[in-house]
Amino acid sequence: MTKARVEEMQFKQLTLLRSYLVPATACALCLGLYFTGNFQMVYAALIVIVASFVEHGKNGFRALGFQSKNFNALNLLVFAPLLGIAMFCLWLFVLVPGVPMITGQPLDYSIFDQFVGDLPAVLFLGGYIWASAAFGEEIVFRGFLMRQFSKFFGNSWFSLTINIVLFAVLFGYLHAYQGLSGQIVSGIGGAIWALVFHFRKSDLWVVIFGHGLYDTMALAMIYFGISPQ
Repeated sequence: MTKARVEEMQFKQLTLLRSYLVPATACALCLGLYFTGNFQMVYAALIVIVASFVEHGKNGFRALGFQSKNFNALNLLVFAPLLGIAMFCLWLFVLVPGVPMITGQPLDYSIFDQFVGDLPAVLFLGGYIWASAAFGEEIVFRGFLMRQFSKFFGNSWFSLTINIVLFAVLFGYLHAYQGLSGQIVSGIGGAIWALVFHFRKSDLWVVIFGHGLYDTMALAMIYFGISPQ
């Protein structure tokens, strides 16, 4: 066997090892933060961004779904706002009244009561939510976890279904402070964002801006003291 052939095999083995080891390490670090009570979605997003660059080199952002071709006016000024409005209407007129009727338990949004009528606090919360929810959650759940699952298990309809359901349940669990109904509502929202991400061919830009605009409309309701229930 030639030296070039040996080096090629070693490179492939190293690449394969990195494709397993790096994601596993990133997940372990995030779990470590969670179980020590230090978990923040922004921290998790930073961890998976670093992991993506370690695994994919200069294509780290592209591997998460940050495709330059999708960073355009049509996506960000037309499609993402329409998506955000559609998701907001689904939440307000279908999920908010419907899920509590099924579970028999109200949604718990009491954590946001302190922000009613407090513009500086709402603006600060808005910035935090854009960083942690719009960017953080979409980078972690759609850009990293969903794509890693697809990398190992493929994109058959069966794998895609497991992929979406698994991470929708986890997404809902991280919203446990909203009660059982809130977890279900968030889980359904996570599943829809995942479907958009899949059918848009891993377009992370549109789900980030759609998610951010959806949360911004919800924040406006919080500021004006408008209860969704």
